[in-house]
Amino acid sequence: MGLKLFNTLARSVQDFAPLDAAGKKAGMYCCGPTVYDFAHIGNWRTFVFADLVRRYLEFKNFQVTHVMNITDIEDKIIKAVNSLSPKSKVQSPKQDDSTIQRLREFTSKYEAAFFEDLKTLNCLSPHQKPRATQHIPEIISLIEKLIARGIAYKAADGSVYFSIEKYRGCGCNYGQLLKLNFDEMRAGERVKSDEYAKESIADFALWKSRAADDGEIFWPSPFGEGRPGWHIECSAMSMKILGSSFDLHLGGEDLIFPHHEDEIAQSEGATGKPFVKYWLHGAHLLVEGKKMSKSLGNFFTLRDLLARGFTGREVRYLLLTAHYRETFNFKLEGLAGAKTALARIDECVGKLRERAADMLSLEKSPGQNSAVSLLQPFTAALDEDLNISGAWGAVFEWVREVNRRLAEHTLSPTAAETGLLEWNKIDSVLGIGAKSETEVPPEILALAAARVAAKKEKDFKRADEIRDELKSKGWTIEDTPKGPKLKKI
Repeated sequence: MGLKLFNTLARSVQDFAPLDAAGKKAGMYCCGPTVYDFAHIGNWRTFVFADLVRRYLEFKNFQVTHVMNITDIEDKIIKAVNSLSPKSKVQSPKQDDSTIQRLREFTSKYEAAFFEDLKTLNCLSPHQKPRATQHIPEIISLIEKLIARGIAYKAADGSVYFSIEKYRGCGCNYGQLLKLNFDEMRAGERVKSDEYAKESIADFALWKSRAADDGEIFWPSPFGEGRPGWHIECSAMSMKILGSSFDLHLGGEDLIFPHHEDEIAQSEGATGKPFVKYWLHGAHLLVEGKKMSKSLGNFFTLRDLLARGFTGREVRYLLLTAHYRETFNFKLEGLAGAKTALARIDECVGKLRERAADMLSLEKSPGQNSAVSLLQPFTAALDEDLNISGAWGAVFEWVREVNRRLAEHTLSPTAAETGLLEWNKIDSVLGIGAKSETEVPPEILALAAARVAAKKEKDFKRADEIRDELKSKGWTIEDTPKGPKLKKI
């Protein structure tokens, strides 16, 4: 059975078949962060979703090229940089190199934080991470192609705009991702900002002429001094690395219009070729049932959650519990549930390791070498448009059955080893990893040793008192055939 994905372009679930003639290689582009602040939990839902897509494609033996851009030039970034080091708004004839250096210093701080957070969530690093400021020549070249084809024009203010009317006049379809009513939507307007009203079909800026508010952040071009628009950046970078046509483009559903729609128009307008075969979009995230807002006190970055004592592993698990096309209600109490769920998995996998290591066992129970199946139901679920709920259902049914077999002593070391191998394959997709080992403080080790001594002397009252003392200090102790085992609560 093959992988099926919901393609926003087709508005239906389709079999995934990459453009590669051999059917092995897959190019995947995910809209990355705009590095003017720390990424919030809504952003992270999209990036964890993208990580799941990549991991599962690789699990299915596709050779993935994962590209994620860094937007390091944009309206909000320029405003932030100029507010930190205000310069004269009188335009200089030459650009001060220190200005671009200030821009890089500002964005690099948030870029580094983003990739640190990405690692905390155990997301695989993209193979290519192009920055917009590194690709100004490619952006200018793409704009020149659109002008040559009569689809873009230079306005009186020196900016270059994409003409929706001329694009449609060429027989091209503007509105491929989102059905647009051209009679009801405002048309003929021109916008220079990176974002514009969703009820407007507007000519959008490809190149923004240098303005007083930009200070000294600009680049020279055949159209005059200025900087690129947000939409053209993604088209230039994705096609530079993946080609004029590639397999997958991912992002949050808030990017469908205008960003992704404009990407299609300017890319196909320049090349005359289909831009992307499959468009995948993740749904919005709510926090405690409401839209995330700093004024409501429900706005969280990953760092906010870590400061509250949660782990990146718990956050990743929670973000992966709902289907990517379903609006997800993120709750802090859900992170407590994530901790419990992960503990169940950790305990089961830990017992499997112990059983697999017990190669001296001479048990001959019927069927002892048959492992508990996980790969087939897990794969069947994810093949159906990444049905993560079904996949987790398969995981916890596996946990329940493994625990039962272990309790009944009907799972041989060989079967346990096979189970571990299957789990490792599954976790290559889920990416939850193993719980980090907690170093046991000497004080706790001393109490555990005192409890062993008390039990040996049959002083069970003292042994129970020590157990309670350990619990009050955040530790539990479990008696096993191989001796007592300490666990952090």
